[in-house]
Amino acid sequence: MLIRKLFKFENAHIVRNCSSDRCRRSIHGHSYKVEVLLEAHALDHGHMVYDFGLMKGTIRDVIDGFDHAICFWDRDDPDYIDWAKRFSARWISLPVSPSAEQFARLFFVLIDAILKNTAMANGEQDVQLHSVIAHETETGYAQAFRHDAYNPRMGEIALDSVVFSDQVRAEWHDPAMLEKLLRGERFLNPAVERQI
Repeated sequence: MLIRKLFKFENAHIVRNCSSDRCRRSIHGHSYKVEVLLEAHALDHGHMVYDFGLMKGTIRDVIDGFDHAICFWDRDDPDYIDWAKRFSARWISLPVSPSAEQFARLFFVLIDAILKNTAMANGEQDVQLHSVIAHETETGYAQAFRHDAYNPRMGEIALDSVVFSDQVRAEWHDPAMLEKLLRGERFLNPAVERQI
């Protein structure tokens, strides 16, 4: 069974080397919608694949980190990168160009790591990230599956190569979330007192 949770954020970027002159040479923004699809072949004690409320924690924080931020490819022009860091408190340095395709892959890698490092507490079984859909516009989106997210032919996305500004991290419920992921520390879902 699949479940889907929709998140929204506003973001600015330049997508270097693309066909569109406006996109590759001008900072521009999008109202992104990100769909996170989880799957499982069993239900938890509440008869759910994964409680939607649980997705309002660490998963929402990492996606919300992109809201009102500027994203840039870490191989972009150094002057542009310095400018972005100087004039925006909220920025994210990426190991790939910030296209819709790479956003879908990036969110897959981040959310997959969060789920793998989460201790389930309400009978959740075999919950896995199925795919991530990144809507860049109302009519254009990219969907990444596991084989896309970890495909070296599309560019490697390692957790330690994604850099969030101090301001982004300060606004997370746990500012050390990324370090905990990198160290493999467990996130704990809240314990549930069963009533029946």
